[in-house]
Amino acid sequence: MNELEILGVHRNRKFSPNHIGNDDAIFSLTAKELEKLGCKITICCEDEFLHAEAVNHQKIFTMARQKEVVGKLQKLEKNGTHVVNSAFGIENCFRTNLTNALNLNNIPVADSYIVPTSYTGDEVFDSITGKGYWIKRGDFHAIHKEDVSFARSKEEAKEILREYALRDIPDAVISKHLVGDLVKFYGVRGTDFFFWFYPYDNNHHKYSEYQSINGDSVYYSFDQSELQKVATEAAGVVGIDVYGGDAIVGKDGVFRIIDLNDWPSFAPCREQAAGHIAQMLYQKFTSNN
Repeated sequence: MNELEILGVHRNRKFSPNHIGNDDAIFSLTAKELEKLGCKITICCEDEFLHAEAVNHQKIFTMARQKEVVGKLQKLEKNGTHVVNSAFGIENCFRTNLTNALNLNNIPVADSYIVPTSYTGDEVFDSITGKGYWIKRGDFHAIHKEDVSFARSKEEAKEILREYALRDIPDAVISKHLVGDLVKFYGVRGTDFFFWFYPYDNNHHKYSEYQSINGDSVYYSFDQSELQKVATEAAGVVGIDVYGGDAIVGKDGVFRIIDLNDWPSFAPCREQAAGHIAQMLYQKFTSNN
């Protein structure tokens, strides 16, 4: 049997805010698990991949996020290269695309609206009940902490939009602030692997100031199997296999998805997750031989 040759395209470090080491770890562990399955793994960074004159591998696993790299991967996919996560799924996780996909497919999410950063009206803000708004850049993932900002008033929110516009960010997502427990989850579609936890209890969060806004965990009871079902469905809607995200659980036990990401760090469970990711990749890559 010929050795299965696979290319791994690593994530550029600027797309791993406060999680460079964690992202490195899960990617390296996955590569090692694939090697244990008899695969020959070649690793490159996003810039190396982008500037390569030719890509000869037909099987690629990737954490890439640079838009130019995603575009190149999409062209390869259209020509028959098997890429996981799919570059089309990665693009679907850009905030505006994600918001549209989850809303159109009835995934339970926080009330959210997409607006141009030039928006100065009141209608969107007046339609969101509760105390405060989350303003998130729409064209990409969060790279800087300002890319996801909390506003206590619509005047403050409009100022954030103006700042986004000055940074040439074309659109933003305005979401309702939900009160409840923040839970973080990780999963691998096509396997039974699913892990969730309270990030504030484990000091696992990109930006510590968010805890003062969300509040400490109260540990409201909720249906954990339903969270797995909904999270897996959400990942399927956007077209990614290795995924993670966040949800808010209210005191009534009802949860809402507030974020979904392609190939997160799996930091608290990476030793277990890497094997499941590798098995999923191996199955997908060999079933298409």
